[in-house]
Amino acid sequence: MTSTHLGLLTGLVLGLAAAFGGFAAFFLVLVLGALGLLTGRYLDGKLDLSALSGRDRG
Repeated sequence: MTSTHLGLLTGLVLGLAAAFGGFAAFFLVLVLGALGLLTGRYLDGKLDLSALSGRDRG
């Protein structure tokens, strides 16, 4: 299991644990799942955030 998968699953589980039921819970799970996915992609090295800082590494 890659860090991407682990991050996505962690975010989804935390979202379900934080709020269960209703439409607001759906969005909470969606946001936490996306954050987990992005964290996992960053840890896998598949997401480059250097463009957001405005600095060029070259």
